[in-house]
Amino acid sequence: MTDDPYALSGPQSHDFWAKSIARRITERDLDDPIVIKGGISPSGVPHLGNMNEIARGYFVAEALRDRNRTVRQVFTADDRDPLRRLPRTLADLDGNTVGLGDVDAGALGRNLGKPYTAIPDPFGCCDSYGAHFSALIERSADRLEIPVETVSNTELYESGAFEDVTRYLLEHREQARDVLANYQNTVGDDYVPFRPICGDCGHVTETNSVRSVDLDAGTVTYVCTDVEAGDRTIEGCSHEGVATLREGKLPWRFEWPAQWHVLGVDFEPFGKDHAEGSWPSGVDISRNVLSDVPPVPMTYEWFTLDGRPFSSSDGHVVTVGEVVEFLEPEVLRYFFTKDPSRARDFSVERIDQLVNEFDEFERTYFEEVGSDRRTTREASVAYPAVVDAVSEQPIRLPYTFAAVLGMTDDADLREAMARREGHIPAEASERSIEAALERVEYARQWAERTDNAYNYRLEADLPSVAFDSDTEEALDELASVVEREADGETIQSAIFETARDHGLSPGELFTAGYRLFFGTEQGPKLGPFLAELDRAFVVRRLRREA
Repeated sequence: MTDDPYALSGPQSHDFWAKSIARRITERDLDDPIVIKGGISPSGVPHLGNMNEIARGYFVAEALRDRNRTVRQVFTADDRDPLRRLPRTLADLDGNTVGLGDVDAGALGRNLGKPYTAIPDPFGCCDSYGAHFSALIERSADRLEIPVETVSNTELYESGAFEDVTRYLLEHREQARDVLANYQNTVGDDYVPFRPICGDCGHVTETNSVRSVDLDAGTVTYVCTDVEAGDRTIEGCSHEGVATLREGKLPWRFEWPAQWHVLGVDFEPFGKDHAEGSWPSGVDISRNVLSDVPPVPMTYEWFTLDGRPFSSSDGHVVTVGEVVEFLEPEVLRYFFTKDPSRARDFSVERIDQLVNEFDEFERTYFEEVGSDRRTTREASVAYPAVVDAVSEQPIRLPYTFAAVLGMTDDADLREAMARREGHIPAEASERSIEAALERVEYARQWAERTDNAYNYRLEADLPSVAFDSDTEEALDELASVVEREADGETIQSAIFETARDHGLSPGELFTAGYRLFFGTEQGPKLGPFLAELDRAFVVRRLRREA
């Protein structure tokens, strides 16, 4: 049985990676429910990259359900961890990122070294910082329309769920120490795999704070010592106390296999940082200390955001709440169907390319016409897990065309333009048309967020503008060009030619067009834009009639 976390790096048994992983899991002959887990420490804004484990786990869960297996998908909030430094940005419950100046930053600064669940929520809306983070994770999963059960590490410790495995590790601490020494150079003879929480100052102490262990009483004695936090030190209060096994936490390299043990985890995806770090030690501890079988692993490559690594501390993040303002949830879920073993860039600037990929993926499913047989087979398996339910093939407006429609608030004009360009069939039902036009608002939000070429608003009524006679004659001639059903590039060329024919510079005629249609001095590339609009409307506007 392999513990290789790079399970997707070689030949696969199925065209869709989640099916290959599901097969590896079922080869273990496990009882239902099969438990899939992900997890994160709430150190900053839960961004799109943090959804990797939830989304990857979801597709594996769906592949298992296709095999008639019952699945429990959980996500652990490692909220017993201590806050080691102040984050530069936070997020409210709607997923909007804010700076520390917008919240009660003192609630964090005064509580460095304490568990996240012992720190007041700087937004004042949840029971603790940890609870706020868990709520954000749950809402992000909801926006992805992925059902997941959030599990608090703090609750596992305080309820006693971790108590037996903690006691076992302390009872076998010499064996645990010997195994860990193969992976860490800092394991001394006095190492104890437990970090008490100081009963005086509330800090999570280090393992070297433990002075003695009383297994019969289920307690440890400790001295609150300093804690190293990156390039700074969080000072201990020197308090000497006694903590129960519920009043502390395991070090991460033991806590991870303890989670597998307590929750009965059968599969867990994780980032490549764990693949070379805590995964090998977790497997060793699981097998040779706890006498368990570690879960089936799967390493995923990290995402970048517009070509740069996600960074909560630097504020270079995008949250699920932000993304679903300009992208349908099914398109975002499709992004996570891509091969996890390859690095991916999520580009807000070029989101139209992702939407185009999804639209082709969807057409491949319904029409069974793909670039190759593998693509067709992959779509046939993955698509049902991407959408809420498979029914008839939906009408999808091209995303950039939807952005053009977003320049007007006139619903009738939007539909007329879409029909004229052939994006809405004559026989389309009212509901399918309504669903198709929903993409317009997504594309409009994208244009506003990126301030791209589509971030303009079409004037519904004729602006109050006046032109000299040469400009008026040029506009009338341009209207005649449009009336002859010219395409976008023909109209663009005609603007240059018409301007010269009437003694104008091209810039003067472009400005006149922008003033007529947008009430501004500039705008998108005018020829292609006018070609996308309702032709009769454009002709009337160029002739200053409506």
